[in-house]
Amino acid sequence: MFSHNFKRIMPLVLAAGAFAAPPLPTHVPSANAKSAGTAQPNVLSPQLTQTVVAQGSMRLEIPSGITAGVFKYYGYNDDGVNAMVPTASGSRVEFRKTEPDKNVYLTLRKQSGADPAYNYGRHFLFQGHETGVSGYLTRINLDADSTHRVTLMANKDINGAEMPTFDGITWYPFSQQLLLTSEDAVNGGVWQATLDVPSKVKGLSGILGNGGYEGIQADPQGRLYIIEDVGGSKGAVNSHARRPNSFVYRFLPKDPADLTKGGKLQALQVQSLAHAGPIHFNFFASPDAFILSDDVKDLHTYGKTFNTAWVTLHDTDVDGTAPFNANAAAKVKQATPFKRPENGQFRPGSGFTEFIFDETGDTDMLTEAGTTYGGFGGIFRLRLTGDTGKLNLVYNGDAAHSGFDNCAFWDADRIVFGEDAGDTLHSQRNALDSAWLFDLNVSYSSGAQPVRILAQGRDVSATLDSLFAGGGFSGSFFNDGDNEITGWHLSDGDPTVNGLLGAKVPRPLNGQWRLFYTQQHGDNTTYEVLRNDTEEDESE
Repeated sequence: MFSHNFKRIMPLVLAAGAFAAPPLPTHVPSANAKSAGTAQPNVLSPQLTQTVVAQGSMRLEIPSGITAGVFKYYGYNDDGVNAMVPTASGSRVEFRKTEPDKNVYLTLRKQSGADPAYNYGRHFLFQGHETGVSGYLTRINLDADSTHRVTLMANKDINGAEMPTFDGITWYPFSQQLLLTSEDAVNGGVWQATLDVPSKVKGLSGILGNGGYEGIQADPQGRLYIIEDVGGSKGAVNSHARRPNSFVYRFLPKDPADLTKGGKLQALQVQSLAHAGPIHFNFFASPDAFILSDDVKDLHTYGKTFNTAWVTLHDTDVDGTAPFNANAAAKVKQATPFKRPENGQFRPGSGFTEFIFDETGDTDMLTEAGTTYGGFGGIFRLRLTGDTGKLNLVYNGDAAHSGFDNCAFWDADRIVFGEDAGDTLHSQRNALDSAWLFDLNVSYSSGAQPVRILAQGRDVSATLDSLFAGGGFSGSFFNDGDNEITGWHLSDGDPTVNGLLGAKVPRPLNGQWRLFYTQQHGDNTTYEVLRNDTEEDESE
């Protein structure tokens, strides 16, 4: 007999045939400190462990039909400036790091790659890349050897044009395509990509508009819910706080099997409790007036409930299919802006009537908005009833719990949000990012706090980049510093409509439901999170 401390646990079948639920992750006592020049390990709840599925220095396999150019590595551009890390003394010139972002896990058959004679298996993880020379789409072949581990699926669209860098991704089973988002405020939007290799990638800006889109999810009717991440202008007086400037969108397709046939783009409108009418961008004369408004304060106050509706911004039957600015249209139609709401998911078991989404906030300890006015972000619950709904605050962020970004439900009642607090807030609070487990049945107004299940560390490359970004070295610098948590994704890989996130209650770490995240920046490592089995295997 011997102890298996780090192994993949297959389902434990009980006498009744049910799967044994893993123990809930317990609290990691503290975040990793941000210490100049010091790398830090990731610390997971003791019930969890992790294993690398891909890292930035892995060479991509390049299928026939794709000219690789600078796209030769999973998390780096080979852009000819120097190397993966600076080599000359005193230099900070290095390859651009491309930051693989959100993940989508799918179980598929007969997937091709660069090698027509190779069996790529059935389990795949897809991601777009957030930075670099331009955007590209990769697929991690989870069953493959190192030579075939990561496939470059596309670095150009169907017209041969460079793609934007991508922030969000989801699987859209109705058209059997991946949907990728770009958060560029002017040129961002949604792109669809086929699963064949090379992938055929097409922009949908004439259908869904241009906006700073990031999170994207679908419901069983094929409606899309899109979360925008566009930072607003700072106040003249409140110079460390930003005006709410991002919207929550819904798209109603004419034909979910073919999004190019058009439909209606709508935005969420929240009715004010402080004055007649909706909370909207142009109600306030200046950024300062909005930043410290009663409306923003009310949105970040426990116990308050708001009526909501959807306002139509663009209808292809009426407005045509020329590209349009969704953010500008949302302001004209008096939709309600939030403080960078980056991601959200439907609550499992709610019948797609409960949508949980986050706000990142100002990511600055000096924000004049503070906790009272949402300076540290928050988490919201939107209950949907047809075209109307109710909105309320689930959790109001503070300096220790801020910068909420990626998310995934753990089960029917608990959801994990990872932080992207950024180097500035890391330094101010002397703490790197964490992933937090929230229980939607807990009232956080009483002072209860979420469970930290991951204290993000900082790898050696990110530690160096944090120093380079601080100056004192020669040459330009275009990479980020500290690592962040991205691509937190729990799925059973079901590629049908029944596999939409929110359709089933997750059963994490049981062998079928698999959990992944990417330690973005630095080495750009993508991990699978596993159950940490500390029991002896009596069969050995």
